[in-house]
Formats: sequence, structure tokens, C-alpha cells
Amino acid sequence: MTDAVAANGWLGRLRPAEWQLALPLTLAFAAFFLAPLGLLAAVSVFDDDALTRAGFAQWAKFLGDPFYWSVVGDTLGLGLMTVAATALVGFPLALVFIEASPRWQRILLFVIVLPLLTSVVVRTFAWIVILGQEGVLNRAIVALGLSPAPVRLLQTEAGLVLALTQIEMPLMLLPLLGVMMRLDPALRDASEALGASRWRTLFRVTLPLSAPGLVSGCLLVFASSTTAFISQSVIGGNRLVYLPLVIWQQSLVVYNWPLAAVAALTLLVSVSACVVAISAFGRRIGGAPVGVPAHG
Repeated sequence: MTDAVAANGWLGRLRPAEWQLALPLTLAFAAFFLAPLGLLAAVSVFDDDALTRAGFAQWAKFLGDPFYWSVVGDTLGLGLMTVAATALVGFPLALVFIEASPRWQRILLFVIVLPLLTSVVVRTFAWIVILGQEGVLNRAIVALGLSPAPVRLLQTEAGLVLALTQIEMPLMLLPLLGVMMRLDPALRDASEALGASRWRTLFRVTLPLSAPGLVSGCLLVFASSTTAFISQSVIGGNRLVYLPLVIWQQSLVVYNWPLAAVAALTLLVSVSACVVAISAFGRRIGGAPVGVPAHG
């Protein structure tokens, strides 16, 4: 009863002008997200390609085939590996950024944002040149004596994760830097003044307070990397099969729209479930530093 009264009180405080301002966004959300999602769900409950017989045969086909389950697992695993790689590389880069002078921070920020100004197709094909048999990375491996011959990097999961780490890095760094730049440096100074080493200060002060930005970056990277159809198709090739490729094949090659709709809904539900799990894990280990004073 109390919750209902509170909700009614909050809705009652909204003036008509605020409702009018929110109405266009609400209509756009319903028209461009909820309606297509409902249409996708409707298409998934047909048994035939012509959409004439209703039923759940396509759901049974998808859920009963171990191949599709392995594709779902591989897709989620790709997202988790990309998240781990971007977090391991991105957090040290964020530490370098906050310790840099304002002049270098502007330069570093330009470098961070620069990939977003370049088409993902261009960046993906650039990685083909880097990961190829005669690419820059293989030349370096052979020159350093790490391998007597070029190693296979294209159409491998390791090569795809490496490329996605660079492609998705801005999505990790921007929210992380947004939080870390607001941390009061006096907190680190106080920790070191109390006898904590730099490593202890890093893991007991800086990292927990940066957790909201780190979790936000992980969510963005996971959602983007699991649905990165261009990168998965161009770098992974046909050797690596992920859900976006299955959706494309079933919808535009085989023209089995009901099965494509089932795969799309499965991708949506599985990625959303992992996003919720990552968010809950982030709240559990870090919390939100709401009361942290801003720098300056």
C-alpha cells in the first residue's frame, strides 16, 4: 500500500508539460522497438517458411539441436573473453590517463575516441591486414623468434578476440574514465599516508570506487561484441559460427524466417540475461560511489 501511494505521488508530481515532452520518445520507443520485437515473436511461432501454419516446430528444432546450443555458448563465451581482454587492457590505460597532464589527457582522449570516428568495416578490414600470414603481427612474431613460421590468426577465436578488444576499447574506456576522473585524489593520498602501498591503494581504494564505470564498460563491450556481425563474419569467417551469423544465414540465405526469429530472440534473451548477471555482480562487489566528492 505504501509503495502504491509513493508511486502515485511520484506520478502526480509530473506536470502535463513533462508528459508532453516524454510522449514523443515513448511513441518512438513503442514504434521502433516494442512493435518490431512483437512482430519478431509472432514470426517465430510459425512452422513453415511461408508463415501459413502456426506452431512451435521451429522452437523445438532450435532448442532440441545441440549445435545451436553450442553456438549460443560460443557467442556468450566470445563476449566474456572480449570483456576480460578489454578490462585487463583498459583499466591500466585509464590509470595512465588520470595520472597524465591535462595536455596529454587531451591527446589520449582523441586517441581513445578516434576509433569511433572510423567505420567498423574499415577497422575490421584493417585487422585482416594485421592478422594475415604476411601481416604486421606475424612479421613481428617471426622476427622476435617466437615462431619459426607465421601462425594462423585469421579465422581463429584468438584473432577475433584480439580484434574486438581494439574495436570495443572506447566503449570500455569512456565510462571508466568518466567515473575515475571524478574520484577525489585525496582518498589515494590518505590511503598512502596511512601506510598502504601503491598496489594496496589500487586494489582497496581506486578499483572499488571505479567499479561502476568498469561494470558499465563491461556491459557495453559484452552487448556490442556478442552482436558484432561484421567483425565475426570477416575475421572469424565460416570456421567460427555465432548467433548473428546464424540469423543472417537463416533470414537471407535459407529464407527460413521463423528459425531466424527464434535465433534472434534467443540472442536477445541470452545477452540480456548475461547483462543482468554482470550488472548484479558489479553491484555486489563494488557498489556505487554516490557520495564520492568530485575532483576539484
